[in-house]
Amino acid sequence: MKKRHFKEEINDSKQLSPEKRLRAYREIIKNAVFGVGIVDEKIIDEINIHAATIKAMELALSNLGVLPDYILIDGRVKLKSASPTEAIVMGDSKSLSIAAASIIAKVTRDNLMINYDLAYPRYGFARHKGYATKAHKLALKNHGPSPIHRFSFQPVKDSILY
Repeated sequence: MKKRHFKEEINDSKQLSPEKRLRAYREIIKNAVFGVGIVDEKIIDEINIHAATIKAMELALSNLGVLPDYILIDGRVKLKSASPTEAIVMGDSKSLSIAAASIIAKVTRDNLMINYDLAYPRYGFARHKGYATKAHKLALKNHGPSPIHRFSFQPVKDSILY
């Protein structure tokens, strides 16, 4: 973080409205060094969501562009890193940098879902952002999975049985 005080509220991304989250995101990217790691659905299906989360975090670190002095991690995750790490349960509500990372991750994912919605409009990704809402489950039932669905995700598995 290039600064410790922000005009916008920096908090657990799930605690912020989409509008607040976007304003916070814009301020964070101007005032922080960050990296993003994205793992696609095929890798998630291959190695499982937990291992894919770790892989995405390690990719984000490698995309950071600098070697961090110290790494704070949300949850109980252990990463391979040359820098010392500390896992903090519910870290996104306890640490400014973890909260900022959660905002960057959530806005990045939401933007991916909005782009997927353009490619696969029958699924409503822009509305539900890939979460297993009634509308998403109904779209899976009616259209089957799209190429970007995770086949290891139970609602997708269930949709194949119809």
